[in-house]
Amino acid sequence: MNELYSVKGKVAVISGAAGALGGSLARHFASQGADVVALVHREEQLAPVVEQLRALGGNPCAYACNVMDTAALKTIADEVVGKYSKVDILINVAGGNVAGANVMPDQNFWDMKLEDWTKVLDLNLNGTVYPCHVFTELFASQGYGCILNISSMAAYDALTRVAGYGAAKEGVSNFTRWLAAEMAIKYGEKIRVNALAPGFFIGKQNRAALLNEDGSLTERSVKVIAKTPMRRFGDLSELNGAAQFLCSDAASFVTGVVLPVDGGFSSFSGV
Repeated sequence: MNELYSVKGKVAVISGAAGALGGSLARHFASQGADVVALVHREEQLAPVVEQLRALGGNPCAYACNVMDTAALKTIADEVVGKYSKVDILINVAGGNVAGANVMPDQNFWDMKLEDWTKVLDLNLNGTVYPCHVFTELFASQGYGCILNISSMAAYDALTRVAGYGAAKEGVSNFTRWLAAEMAIKYGEKIRVNALAPGFFIGKQNRAALLNEDGSLTERSVKVIAKTPMRRFGDLSELNGAAQFLCSDAASFVTGVVLPVDGGFSSFSGV
């Protein structure tokens, strides 16, 4: 049974691997015996990330790149195949929000900065589409491959404030379903595309929105917890099992799924 869920010996390319979520997934996959190829944004992140991953096992490597630079991604894909002879898994984690693409309670929609709206869509949607554009060609040629994208609760319901981020993540969900069908129909069942939709996890970007300086809940997070049947925030490590399942042979008949890992937030009306 354990072998069914195993990712040992698989080559996993993970973007955003120096961030909180990407780093957590990269370390987990390395600990499970995968050879992790970490994509980071800055050169100075390379050595620390590789050192962390190597301590956990496998044969990791890392590249600094912009995930919207398809020429750089193609070069990386070629080098990875040269080093490992294959790529089994692509996990697209690079993303995030930009404050100027939010509409705060004391703002109007027309106060939102359109240039920041574009940045958020580029980072989250195109930052997912572009790596898929490069690596699906490789997967089609080798006859297999698994893609895992990162959506959000903001794609399930229209959350206040995060206008640009919500639109981008809804795009990720729709693109995931489209690409899953496209690859399976044209290139066979061995190429699968799924996504995780994390619930509310406290990190650097959203800490101020969810916690007051004294650690108590903000007005916004009180509403979040009230709509979460488990009555708590998630821990990033709680995404690891779902990610591994979707990237393993245990999910061989699963494609086009956006799996919520949210403590019940997406299924509960609040009443």
